[in-house]
Amino acid sequence: MHDSFVHKGKRKILVEYLRHKIGISDENVLSAMSNVPRHLFIESIFEDFAYEDRAFPILSHQTISHPSTVAEQSELLQVKPGEKVLEIGTGCGYQTAVLIAMKALVYTVERQKDLFDFSKKKFRELHLNPKFQSFGDGFAGLPTFAPFDKIIVTCGASVLPTELLKQLNVGGKMVIPLGPTDEQILYRFTKTAPTQFEKEEFGAYKFVPMLGDTNH
Repeated sequence: MHDSFVHKGKRKILVEYLRHKIGISDENVLSAMSNVPRHLFIESIFEDFAYEDRAFPILSHQTISHPSTVAEQSELLQVKPGEKVLEIGTGCGYQTAVLIAMKALVYTVERQKDLFDFSKKKFRELHLNPKFQSFGDGFAGLPTFAPFDKIIVTCGASVLPTELLKQLNVGGKMVIPLGPTDEQILYRFTKTAPTQFEKEEFGAYKFVPMLGDTNH
């Protein structure tokens, strides 16, 4: 679990890129991404490129998102320290680690067993403590622990999972990519009343599809 001065220097360069080229201005996000060692969440053959704005393959034919995507989704969530955040799609655990570094109370769900096992081991090695880590269907959310202040979906969904919206606090926000498998639009839903939502659109992305999404 080696995090060298070289890695830290590369993270500093990445953060400057996110700030000046991508336009990330949330200091909480930038600080978290400066502190989380992304190279420890990917295969060692990619380690030299870990702090470039690139996606890499991980287990189960999934990918670790571009750092810019992680930063943009995290910024759109507007996380405040101590907020309950539900993450759908733990993946290798990098986004989870960023949210924990932002001082969120993270509840995370993954339905690929090898990714669930990988991330659980990684969190233990790095002394990271999500409030709850679950192996199961992300579309169902975690009703036992609801409501949540924020929900982040890290995989593309062809239809809006309304069950997740029900698990948001009034005033809460959900960031989710929606659309067909080849390209999704990133949306933010803000719950303005028990059954009312404000929808904002933030451009096209490409995410891995959400398993269990019946429209695939």
